[in-house]
Amino acid sequence: MPNPTKHKSNIKQAVPFFWVTDMDVSLNYYIHGLGFEMTNKWLDHEKVRWCWIQHGGAAIMLQEFWRRGQHTNTPVGKLGEGVSIYFICEDAISFFNDVRSRGIDATQPVVKNSLWTTALQDPNGYKMVFESASDEAEDTVFTPTE
Repeated sequence: MPNPTKHKSNIKQAVPFFWVTDMDVSLNYYIHGLGFEMTNKWLDHEKVRWCWIQHGGAAIMLQEFWRRGQHTNTPVGKLGEGVSIYFICEDAISFFNDVRSRGIDATQPVVKNSLWTTALQDPNGYKMVFESASDEAEDTVFTPTE
């Protein structure tokens, strides 16, 4: 295999694209539950069919499956099987506290690989993990102070 010439990368960003079964449910989860903001959308008969949502420097694209017509693409298997999206945060514990206060079920933060880690699954089964640096010992579990 030839050795590629070193040059400036043309790639700027990777953005996960999630097909969803119900756009309204997904938007409610991501916007009201996780704090994302819709920054771009495609409307079809006044319904959001595709959108770009953003939270800080991270983005996700959502599009609802076509249920009828020539573009029908409803899934046969389980959505998101075998894929996890990792988000690097300034403070994963703050993220955890914030989403839990909005009724989102996220795992109790634990230190793994020197990172506070909390995970959740969206309504379609897509797994997302939110992490931030930690000086705590491996396997330390966050205990809320109330």
